[in-house]
Amino acid sequence: MKGCVLSTSVQEDLVVIDNGILQLTLTNPGGIIRSIQYNGIENLLELHNQDLNGGFWDLNWSEAGSSKTRGKFDTIEGTKLEVIVENEEQVELSFTRMWDASVQGEQAPLFIDRRFVMLRGSSGFYSYAIFEHLKDFPGFNLNTTRIAFMLKKDTFHYMAISDNRQRYMPLPDDRLPERGQQLAYPEAVLLVDPIEPEFKGEVDDKYQYSCENKDNQVHGWICFDPPVGFWQITPSNEFRTGGPFKQDLTSHVNPTTLAIFVTSHYAGEDLVVKFQSGEVWKKVLGPVFIYLNSVLDRDDALSLWDDAKEKMKKEVQSWPYSFPASTDFKKSDQRGTIRGKLMVQDRYINNDPILAEAAYVGLAPPGDVGSWQRECKGYQFWNTADENGSFVINNIQTGDYNLYACVPGFIGDYKYESPLTILPGCDIDIGELIFEPPRDGPTMWEIGIPDRTAEEFYVPDPNPKYINKLYVNHPDRFRQYGLWERYADLYPDKDLVYTVGVDDYRKDWFFAQVTRKTDDNAYKSTTWQIKFNLDNVDQAGTYILRLALASAHNSNLQVRINDPDVNPPVFSSGVIGADNAIARHGIRGIYWLFSVDVPGSQLIQGENTIYLTQAKSSSPFQGIMYDYIRMESPGVVNS
Repeated sequence: MKGCVLSTSVQEDLVVIDNGILQLTLTNPGGIIRSIQYNGIENLLELHNQDLNGGFWDLNWSEAGSSKTRGKFDTIEGTKLEVIVENEEQVELSFTRMWDASVQGEQAPLFIDRRFVMLRGSSGFYSYAIFEHLKDFPGFNLNTTRIAFMLKKDTFHYMAISDNRQRYMPLPDDRLPERGQQLAYPEAVLLVDPIEPEFKGEVDDKYQYSCENKDNQVHGWICFDPPVGFWQITPSNEFRTGGPFKQDLTSHVNPTTLAIFVTSHYAGEDLVVKFQSGEVWKKVLGPVFIYLNSVLDRDDALSLWDDAKEKMKKEVQSWPYSFPASTDFKKSDQRGTIRGKLMVQDRYINNDPILAEAAYVGLAPPGDVGSWQRECKGYQFWNTADENGSFVINNIQTGDYNLYACVPGFIGDYKYESPLTILPGCDIDIGELIFEPPRDGPTMWEIGIPDRTAEEFYVPDPNPKYINKLYVNHPDRFRQYGLWERYADLYPDKDLVYTVGVDDYRKDWFFAQVTRKTDDNAYKSTTWQIKFNLDNVDQAGTYILRLALASAHNSNLQVRINDPDVNPPVFSSGVIGADNAIARHGIRGIYWLFSVDVPGSQLIQGENTIYLTQAKSSSPFQGIMYDYIRMESPGVVNS
């Protein structure tokens, strides 16, 4: 393959790159991918869909001041093609689109330079883009931007996202009204009369195949005749938004494969990129790699997934790439490194610092504690600490950052006290850091595990009418459709009551506190109770109730002590959250932590009850997923 000739043909309305392994055809000067020819297949892409066809960059945007997360759809078409690199090793094409006042209201005010790169001997191609907002551009909101590939409908039927999330998929026609029944929202369709009977009675919903940034490195599709794989590989998360736990779409029915750079999914308006008039901003998105592979025997077709994983590992090891021609993409010698060791100091657990094993440690633009999960304009760089709490973060772009961390097993977020400046070639040893998680007294009782998810709680079986067979007896059982409706099935008359020391949160704490549907198709708020006994009460002391939330959507969490009707409540969060993780089958969204002072005078000797009310009740998807709850008593620190 190394001997294959790399060629470029620029025609009046098309440009073709061919390296002897695959042939890529794009519109000129638009930069829309019209054809990918590979392994005897004339075109891997679908061109006969009613709406979206081929492969393309797009974005969704709104006028400045909008509070919505969806606006105008814009398939990005260039107005100028330039061949940036053309030699025997590499071809790099640039498709640019400038903005001026003549297209105001029609196009997002950005200068966009999309690049496509093909290397000699490579079974695939790369794409990246430079988005730039100039000082004379008006303000606007960037809601979404991505690369989308619409694959051939009669060719690709098997999808793979991870080792245990792969399956044969329904056909796009199965979602049409004559064959499918729309459920609570358009993305979720019950397959009533699918073309292939095996899918009858299943739910198809693209959000069931979402993935967290930290795990979203390779996904795609397999064709069996001939046995060919189409894979989207993301070698770095530095250009994604929202940090390692942010979730987004991957591949889904159509068949579609996505590389997403910006969305509000599983976060809400906080991750809409909002530009002020005259704000200067530039960001490189990607490169990502589109990898094509094949085998001779269709019986070995599923091995293409294993090969794609190995290719992904090689791409990750090659980051940052040396070949992108844009000077805006920083090479390895233009980046820096930071290293250190993180310890946790919680004297109510141990007098000595505790090793922060498996902590997530990252650099993100300066902000408040935990602000990285809402950050969407800059770059982020994350790694996990080893068993000793030691961490190394390589290939950090130059600039000013804060160092952030969160540690499994402990609530809250860590932020290093001083900003850090990364310079080219630097290697900063920041030394030993101490994280003191929120704590005011010894633990009286706790519910759950502080891991920023609701995964440990009770996730019910789905309604048998709404099954996705992939998630039956699967670790990600929370991805089944309609689980929010199961709460009322399990608690038809009264809300959840949890007794500390008796109940088991794995079986007795429902994974989401949602609204209850009433007979007239309205919704009502729910109040959960936590019952616990006190042998003695410090009437003059202050007890602390820690409420760590894994997700919140248009919710108002209220806390009352021993009186469900008292107003005002001891605590009210106000309306919080818009991550929609419950409807989109996530087990977490945006993390929240509240510390509630409970005066000892409100507690009694004997049985006490905490009432947790989710007071908003206009839709089935409003609710809270708890991460962890802890009650602390007034106390003296261990000496």
